[in-house]
Amino acid sequence: MATPSMLAGGVALAYVAGSFPTAYLVGRANGIDLRTVGSGNLGATNVQRTLGWGWGGLVYLVDFLKGWLPTLLLPGALGVSAGWPWGVCFGVATIAGHVKPIFLLGRGGGKGVATASGVFMALAALPTAIAIAVFALVVAVTRYVSLGSMVAAIALASVLLVTAGPRSPLFGVSCAIAAFVIWAHRENIGRLRRGEERRLGSPRPAERVS
Repeated sequence: MATPSMLAGGVALAYVAGSFPTAYLVGRANGIDLRTVGSGNLGATNVQRTLGWGWGGLVYLVDFLKGWLPTLLLPGALGVSAGWPWGVCFGVATIAGHVKPIFLLGRGGGKGVATASGVFMALAALPTAIAIAVFALVVAVTRYVSLGSMVAAIALASVLLVTAGPRSPLFGVSCAIAAFVIWAHRENIGRLRRGEERRLGSPRPAERVS
């Protein structure tokens, strides 16, 4: 049985894994600080717009894995539940690390969408696959990544409401994550309302725009 110190260590390890600053390191490898370019966000979309599809895809994959692997592996390693509460705790810790990475002393991070998709893929694979399909459909139709991210987060919570029920802790966590994703995109929402949000594939100025 895992001791409290072991569980605390697991949460800390998950946070450190989530803190791995993928986009920042990719930017530095290409001679730029992505915190000062484009949206200033250390996520796959800003990388794609600044450095191209290859780098953007790599960042998404790594950010997905740093949510998926700790959530999947830590419960088994510590002998605790894979879902609620400990699997969820480890997953939330990775998202927190991505948003406020310790390696950057909290100065810069992502919005958590890729990492959260990895977390929920470990916790609820089918609902997450549906949400990813919704994301792809919305982006394909509108070319707005921000809109796709928000709609996908709402779709995940909606699917979990149907499949797991309103009293499921996982449904409650998905609602909290959806609320956070929408809050993190509040500036994007403003640009969408004004018709100023950039579409996927459109050129982006080098200077920081938000």
